[in-house]
Amino acid sequence: MLDTVREIETPEGVGLRLRAAGSFGRAQAWLLDFFLRAMVFFTALGIFAALGRGGMGLASLLLFSLTWVYNVVCEVWFHGQTIGKRALGLRVVSADGTPITLMPSIVRNLLRVVDALPGIYGVGLICSMIDPSARRIGDIVAGTLVVHANDLPAGSKVPVVPAQPLPLPLDQNEQAAVIEFAERSPLLTVQRQEELADILSPLTGREGTAAVTQITAYANGLLGRP
Repeated sequence: MLDTVREIETPEGVGLRLRAAGSFGRAQAWLLDFFLRAMVFFTALGIFAALGRGGMGLASLLLFSLTWVYNVVCEVWFHGQTIGKRALGLRVVSADGTPITLMPSIVRNLLRVVDALPGIYGVGLICSMIDPSARRIGDIVAGTLVVHANDLPAGSKVPVVPAQPLPLPLDQNEQAAVIEFAERSPLLTVQRQEELADILSPLTGREGTAAVTQITAYANGLLGRP
């Protein structure tokens, strides 16, 4: 399946473009992760074997972690990217473009059991070739999407906080400025964040760290987050 662009518009009218990754790129990322995990496991197995029965217990625990925990930890705490996805420039996000959270990640990874049937991800491959956004069953049920990381829409890196509506209407350029500030503020020093946020004190009615938090809440509202 060819990569496709998914157009999303939030209730506030902010347009998002997500370029879904095709099954070939996803398969490459999966194979890279598979070989990396296999290398880690068999290297550790040689060490654990010298520890007798206790070592075999540790090997079982490591195998469980590499099979199930690895994907969830990477997706939730490392911006939706396993090592394989990072190497291929892919990322897992929610279907609306927001960062993936814990429960959807658990669901999509548990359903790998179904997608892997009858072997070598047969069900998942067929499903991704049929679905317009190249989603396997796990993605459809969990409400997630694998996209090209370099093509993520503006606002996708805005920290997730409870959304708040704007106290007054802003034009599109002003809305984009609010979202851009919220997205870039984690990269700035606290002093610089507060300095810029204070410029918008007529909008937020706050100053300093409170103003930064308020702008981030407005940005989440503009992106259609709850």
